[in-house]
Amino acid sequence: MNIVPPDMHRHDGISLWRQIAETLQRQIADGTYVPGGRLPTEAELSARFSVNRHTVRRALDELSREGLVRIEQGRGTFVSEDVLDYTVEPRTRFSEWIRRHNKEPSGEVLQLRDMPADAQTATGLGVRVGAKIVLLERLGLADGRPVSLARHYFRHPGMLAALYDQPSITEAFKIVGVADYQRQTSRVTARLPTPSEADRLRMPRNRPVLVAENTNVDNGGAVVEFAIGLYPTPRVQMVFEP
Repeated sequence: MNIVPPDMHRHDGISLWRQIAETLQRQIADGTYVPGGRLPTEAELSARFSVNRHTVRRALDELSREGLVRIEQGRGTFVSEDVLDYTVEPRTRFSEWIRRHNKEPSGEVLQLRDMPADAQTATGLGVRVGAKIVLLERLGLADGRPVSLARHYFRHPGMLAALYDQPSITEAFKIVGVADYQRQTSRVTARLPTPSEADRLRMPRNRPVLVAENTNVDNGGAVVEFAIGLYPTPRVQMVFEP
């Protein structure tokens, strides 16, 4: 026979799902469940609180809405990590940004290839539509957690071979003769992720991503890169400083 846990009260006017949410919230606050850690499954929580899964799901949805947990389809519910400040600066570099937060940067190349420039990338790079450009799509990770999904477009054809030899964009630029580069413009918007973007970023589909369109130039002011980066709002926030 199921026994109602001592922290659950069925007749005090407070709905059971809210009591469950408040109990889990206290346990997140006291460190029972640590940032990035997985919560018990819906079945385990149902058994613990002697309620049906619908009640547990309502509690978890509320915690997700408040930003305390993230629900990943097929993987479970996890305590939200600390939000990383992404400071938009003239020389923002992914590895430096992640290490600044005492986390280990890594990345996964999703595609690296030549492609014809479409209207958006042609405008960003200052080339004609249909011109041959280089695409690098990469998933950026901090301690193994996705924090960015970026498409980098380059007008220099040598970047394809350079990036095969050297995955660092900064070092690949040096190979093709670009000693340094910096941010010229940044345009930031927000939207909901597509299903594939949410899966890659391991984030809920009902939480927005920040979309940053960046144009980078060399020391002479010539455009060398146009990039579109997606950042999951459960883990990243943009900071603009003078």
